[in-house]
Amino acid sequence: MSEDKQQEAITDTPVVEDTEAATVPTSTDAPAAAPASTEAPSDGPRGRRGRAGSGDRRGGRGGSGGDRRPRRGGRPERTRPEFDQKIISIRRVTRVMAGGRRFNFSVAMVLGDKNGKVGVGIGKAGDTQLAIDKAMRDAKKHMIIIPLNKDGHLPHDVHTKYASSEVMIMPAPGRGLVAGSSVRTVLELGGVKDVTAKIFSRSKNKLNNARAAVEALKLLKKN
Repeated sequence: MSEDKQQEAITDTPVVEDTEAATVPTSTDAPAAAPASTEAPSDGPRGRRGRAGSGDRRGGRGGSGGDRRPRRGGRPERTRPEFDQKIISIRRVTRVMAGGRRFNFSVAMVLGDKNGKVGVGIGKAGDTQLAIDKAMRDAKKHMIIIPLNKDGHLPHDVHTKYASSEVMIMPAPGRGLVAGSSVRTVLELGGVKDVTAKIFSRSKNKLNNARAAVEALKLLKKN
């Protein structure tokens, strides 16, 4: 083909322009891209957030759901007993039988309200708790009322003897409670203040000493 025909073929071919590629939006009203979220994505109910969150059932270290301690708000308050109690003697008694040995327990107890009422009781049973219950019932049955004045002092001296125990109790204002053995327990639970007690006998039997103190308090006369 000659050069003139090639030039004509080139000029007769229509030129198609790529208008889509040349068109570029220049508007400034286009919406801005959303900012990247700073929160870590949740990994599901068993992911990190689920374990460490406060709403998780099991509760992680930082959650409040892991506190399994029992709440004290629903507990009923304990009622204070009517009388204070103190065991002064507890003995195990052995009895030899044909089949072997049998053990019993003997409990001596003092009960008082520290306001003028006091009693001494004894209980015997094969179980310690049952013996204590019997001693409490016996002490309540033999409760006495001490004639005290408004300051808790005794009106006068008393001296008595019970079995082999001999006890003397004297008021001593300003000295406090000066007594020994089970006599002190009886006077303390009876609410007696500023008193001096003396045991003249050599008896070491705490039950007899306590009963001697109760017999001495029975001899008091209210002024």
